Order: sequence, then C-alpha cells, then structure tokens
Amino acid sequence: MDARELLRRYLEQRRDLGETELVLDSMSVEDALALLGARRGVVEKRDQGGGGTTHAASDVSPTGGDWRAALRAAGVAPETGVAPSSTLRDEPMPRRASTGDPQVPAANEPTADAVHVPTTQGGPTASPLEDVPAGLTVGGASRALFDDPGAKLNTLDEIAQVVAGCRRCPLYATATNPVPGDGSADADFMCVGEAPGANEDAQGKPFVGQAGQLLTKILAAIDLRREDVFIANVLKHRPPGNRNPMPDEVVACSPYLVRQIELVRPKVILALGTFAAQTLLETKLTIGKLRGQVHRYYGVPLIVTYHPAALLRNPAWKRPTWEDVQLARRILDRARPSGA
Repeated sequence: MDARELLRRYLEQRRDLGETELVLDSMSVEDALALLGARRGVVEKRDQGGGGTTHAASDVSPTGGDWRAALRAAGVAPETGVAPSSTLRDEPMPRRASTGDPQVPAANEPTADAVHVPTTQGGPTASPLEDVPAGLTVGGASRALFDDPGAKLNTLDEIAQVVAGCRRCPLYATATNPVPGDGSADADFMCVGEAPGANEDAQGKPFVGQAGQLLTKILAAIDLRREDVFIANVLKHRPPGNRNPMPDEVVACSPYLVRQIELVRPKVILALGTFAAQTLLETKLTIGKLRGQVHRYYGVPLIVTYHPAALLRNPAWKRPTWEDVQLARRILDRARPSGA
C-alpha cells in the first residue's frame, strides 16, 4: 500500500480518537519528511542487496518547515471541516452596550452579554464535539455514597439545614450566614464555584455580588436562566477576608457538595475557578491545562473555566470563558432529549 495512504489512515484513526496534534516521535526526521513528501527531490531506491529502501532528499522544503503545511501539500491532512480544539466557538460574540457597567469591553472584545447560541432540535447547528479532547475522569458512571452523614441527606433543603449548623471547620465562627447553594433541584446545568464572598455571606446565597451578576449574564448568553441552574460553592461559609480555601476546609465541606451533585443529577457541571476544578477533579493541574477538555465527574461531563471574579480583574479571559461555556452548552444540548 502507498505510504501516503497508510499515513492518511493513521491520521484519520488518531482524529477519530479525539487527537488534534500529530507527533512523529518514533520516526527519524528524514523518514517522516520522506513519507510526507515534504522535501523536494525525494528519491526512493531499491537496495539491490537487501531489498531495503533508502531516501535521498534535498534540504529545500516547499512548505517552509511547517509540518501542517507539509501535510496539506502531501495530501494527507485531516479532512476539512474538523475544527481544532482551540476553536470551539459556534459564532463570534456580539457586543452590546451596557449602561453603567464598568466592565464594558473594547469594540472588538468578546463579552458574555446577550448572546444566543444557535441550536436545533437535538443539538447545536455546528461544531461537533468530536474535536474536543477527553480530560480527567473521576469515579465511574455509578458509585456508592460516601460513608459520611452528608451522604444520608435526602433533599437539598436537608443539606442546607445541616450546613447551617455545621461545625466541621472554624469558618462558621467568622461567617454571617451559611451559603449552601441556590437554584433548581432538577437542574440539568450546575455551576460550582470556590467560596462565598462578602455579598454572599451577607445574603446567604451564592454569586450575588458583581461576579454573580456577570455569571447571570454568562448563563443568559447560552440561553440559561439562573433560576433553572443550580449554583453552589466548594465551601459553604465565607473564609475571612475572602482568602483562599484551606485544605482542611475543602475536606470538611466537600461531602455537602458531593451530595448536592448526587441529588441534582446535572447533565453538565461547569467548574468555576481553580479550587472548584481541582477539588472536583482531584488534581493540582492549573486551569490553563484543564480548559478545552471534557472531563468526567462520576459520569457527568465537567467543563472547567475561569471564575467570574477573575474576569472582572482580567477582561482578556472573557474570550476563553466564552469558548468554555459554549462547549458546556453544546454538551447540554446533546444530553437533553430531542425537543426538550
């Protein structure tokens, strides 16, 4: 069989497995270039003695050394229409002026404001999920509950009552109100943040400050009403001064979050920020290494993105966040029954 045809089949197999980058680390540079036809004057000679093949090639590359261009020139590039994993947007995010909003971006900057993700019955109109690499997997599709009192709570209201009297860590002593979570008990979409802030501590509800207002806009941008989503944090009481959660605090609060996920049974989880992502995925990897992948939390697809509070400090992260939430929406559309 022709070497190019073999390589074409190999690339198609790797693409079907979700890979988007080609690594030719098991071949010599000359052999790889010869197979791709990436250099001019490739000559194959049959070795009269042993029947082997030798390659003679000039040093002039018609593609300027770009392996992607070499693949295209050789006719072995993946089929067109398969988008790379870094291009997940279904459409550019239009900009809408917002009165009194100090975070209005520049004219060409994407925002999470008033965007409609086009969908059809049964799923989105473009950008299949096959181009998105699989991420980390935590647990299986089914599991036994933790041997913890929180695992025996049967409703979200029961969890809220237990959280109100929780003394597992010292945070209750400095907090004004517990913040167990808020939203629909039957939500298909669940957002998990880090910890309550000052506004959340005062009102006893998650994401009600400036970052919460931005989260509401982000959800609206993918056609989700806040009241149809369940929103919770890893920690259920505010850390003093909004400091980062401590490891023992995460351990103490995690059973409540786990039980909330079990009761809500969302079709998609959106992890907002480092601590939410690292806690759920049981990893120390950074957001930059966790984004753009479909992780699995006990069978539930989980997408990682930046915390809305981080977007207020760094508007440049709005574009990747928009890509992440569009990916989450695409997964949600596929998970819902046709016409739901």
